[in-house]
Amino acid sequence: MEQLEALGTPQTKKTLGRHGIREPFFGVRIGDMKKLVKFVKNNDNLSKELYSTGNYDAMYLAGLSINPSNITKEELQQWLEQAYCDAISEYIVAGVAAESKFALELAREWIKSEQERVSACGWSTYSNYISITDDSILDIEEISELLDTIEICIHKERNRVKYAMNGFVISVGAYVVDLNEKALEVAKRIGKVDVYMGDTCCKVPLATDYVEKIINMGRIGKKRKRCIC
Repeated sequence: MEQLEALGTPQTKKTLGRHGIREPFFGVRIGDMKKLVKFVKNNDNLSKELYSTGNYDAMYLAGLSINPSNITKEELQQWLEQAYCDAISEYIVAGVAAESKFALELAREWIKSEQERVSACGWSTYSNYISITDDSILDIEEISELLDTIEICIHKERNRVKYAMNGFVISVGAYVVDLNEKALEVAKRIGKVDVYMGDTCCKVPLATDYVEKIINMGRIGKKRKRCIC
């Protein structure tokens, strides 16, 4: 914690504050935080202790460092319950869950939640899972049906759920060869997705632009090795 605090900067803390990060936190840039990963990696107990502090920087470092193969379903549920901001729930928790043995089970469960943060995490978990999983293992029919659901519901959904759904369309279009064309058509039909991003400069990516860029680069179906970053 002392090392994390030493890496914090007032400017980063100010920026994170605009993104809904609350005290306690130090304001550590992710690039600087990664300097500490090697000291935490392979020590899952330390990662879990860091997460339990409730300090944003420590929670993020825990997600970067933990071995997803060793985390239990119950611990992932607890991590999500403790995740008070989108950066932790939709990136750290979703990323760790996607690389765990419980990726699909939890994604399906969380997507159906009445709680906005939980549902958004579920969509993000499934998106991440798609990005690292061979198409031969994916449930193509289920993913296709989820695209249909998004086309019908996205503009009526809760704020962060809309953002995560839009990300799901992008993920399918980028990583699933057999559903690339359908994802692009869905993206065209849903068009611009309005999400309130608070007092930040962040924008919601236009799914059509993103998928078409991947097509033009010839990278459709090229999977990632990790989704935690």
